[in-house]
Amino acid sequence: MAKNNKFAYTRSRAIAVPSYCVSGSPVNVGSLVGVCLTGRGVDGNASGEATVALDGAFTVNVITTTTRSVGQPVYIITATGVITTTDNSAANPIFGYCLEAKGSAAADVLVEIAQV
Repeated sequence: MAKNNKFAYTRSRAIAVPSYCVSGSPVNVGSLVGVCLTGRGVDGNASGEATVALDGAFTVNVITTTTRSVGQPVYIITATGVITTTDNSAANPIFGYCLEAKGSAAADVLVEIAQV
């Protein structure tokens, strides 16, 4: 199970996920965003599926050097699951909202998953 969960999730589903997904990694599938609680094909999931938390707050690495204040959004790069501070002209869907400030270096940040 993902060890980066900080505030409880209440919704999780087994979802077909991209090959980069491992336990604890952010993921975007269609309009859904979340954090993989398991790896693909483990803990009772079918091959290629993982259990994904669709709400809650998780510590995730935000790669960019742009600062963020509490409540500001962060985005997910769909192809890689990397979290960034830019929406890239709406190409990167919103992943969630910072629950703590982020400085000007890449850092682990507590993020509340955006709900659809």
